[in-house]
Amino acid sequence: MTRRLTMTGILVAGTSSDAGKSLVVTALCRVARRRGVDVVPFKAQNMSNNSMVCADGSEIGRAQYLQATAAGVKPTSAMNPVLLKPGTDRRSFVVLRGKPGGVLEAGEYTTGRRHLAEVAWAAYDELAASHDMVICEGAGSPAEINLRRGDYTNMGLARAKNLPVVLVGDIDRGGVLASLFGTWALLDDDDRALLAGYIVNKFRGDDAILAPGLEEITDRTGMPSFGVLPWVPGVWLDGEDALEVGRWRHEGDAVDPSSLRVAVVRFPRISNATDVDAMAGETGVDVQVTTNPDTCQAADVLVLPGSRSTVSDLEWLRRSGIADVVARRAEQGRTVVGICGGYQMLCRTILDPDGQETTPGSVVEGLGLLPVEVDFAATKTLALSHGTWRGIEVGGYEIHHGVCRSLEDAEAFLDGVHVGPVWGTMWHGAFEHDEFRRTWLADAARHAGSSWRPHSDELGYQARREAMIETLADALEAHVDVDRILHLVR
Repeated sequence: MTRRLTMTGILVAGTSSDAGKSLVVTALCRVARRRGVDVVPFKAQNMSNNSMVCADGSEIGRAQYLQATAAGVKPTSAMNPVLLKPGTDRRSFVVLRGKPGGVLEAGEYTTGRRHLAEVAWAAYDELAASHDMVICEGAGSPAEINLRRGDYTNMGLARAKNLPVVLVGDIDRGGVLASLFGTWALLDDDDRALLAGYIVNKFRGDDAILAPGLEEITDRTGMPSFGVLPWVPGVWLDGEDALEVGRWRHEGDAVDPSSLRVAVVRFPRISNATDVDAMAGETGVDVQVTTNPDTCQAADVLVLPGSRSTVSDLEWLRRSGIADVVARRAEQGRTVVGICGGYQMLCRTILDPDGQETTPGSVVEGLGLLPVEVDFAATKTLALSHGTWRGIEVGGYEIHHGVCRSLEDAEAFLDGVHVGPVWGTMWHGAFEHDEFRRTWLADAARHAGSSWRPHSDELGYQARREAMIETLADALEAHVDVDRILHLVR
């Protein structure tokens, strides 16, 4: 029986967004689990449109869901008590303990978050009371001194719960030494006293060349280096930034002409973009995020992903010329699939009686390619779903206000419909199921005249994710003084 340790928590902060906080927390959770520690992840506030539904119907960020997997614990809303989902440049929809919690306007970001802090810190206390160790992930940078007064997820959390802070800097983007020193220098004395040390992330090269710089940082700040984590290829952990999905190819990158080409429309308010990561994990499938109509036309498969602002992104789709491409592909019998918001765009009409996205009572014309009417309900649907397609077991999760009603008979596709080359479903995560994904892609390839066929002997999606968590944990143990970090919280 594993001895229960007396531990509290630790905060992993970053010198910037995308410095590697989520990656380090994921790896630390797995390493702690290997050592027999009852560990759990925590992020007080996450701002992301990439989310997941837990078994109890609560919604949290996908990064925290994955970290819970790494820790070997059941994901719950306490692990991400505040989730902000940007709807416009000046408004975010609040998910509080996994359920809708109103909106947060830009002007309220520094003044209107007291109640959010109370909920977040209560969730931390809940986890700390029932687990040996809480590994917390910060948000953005702790040196955003303009936001310090209302901060409850970086140094505000660390001060409130007396957490040692490990600072992560990304050397791949350049300026890591200045970022480490600048973060230390901008903090006040009480915050600075909690900085326990730092990790340099995404290093490619000879450690000896970097060593003098790290020694100087330690001399000037007193912060020790816990190690230098190398660039780990082939890792595509779920990110918070919906426009930076690790497995996607971007415009202008080279492509193998024999690949099955999948184009994913990059909506301005794209949501749950991770839906197609599983496709990108298949050998010979090229997934490209794009706003280029020509790329959308040339692809073998065109994906309209989820959107946090379906009506606004539908208007953008028309302005961009991609709506015309979608209609032309349907006429030509070329595959288009819409997921959640993308599915709703393919329908005939969108009704908004309560003004969820438009003025109350509005009726918005969809692309009209599927015989379905969408009704934006006041109540948000958060659920795990299960079913079959062609006898194949499939599961997914639902996060939406739109309720779809078929207006005429059409072939069922999961919970949605399929008419000719056009497919629609409200289920996120369906393509993470190996047999379903490979069967559907093989049909799409044959329809496109592509020679691509799935490799059934390859690792499946979940097995690949587990292997990546193990790879990250191995890299952390090999290059970072993990024991020293874990002993910070005894």
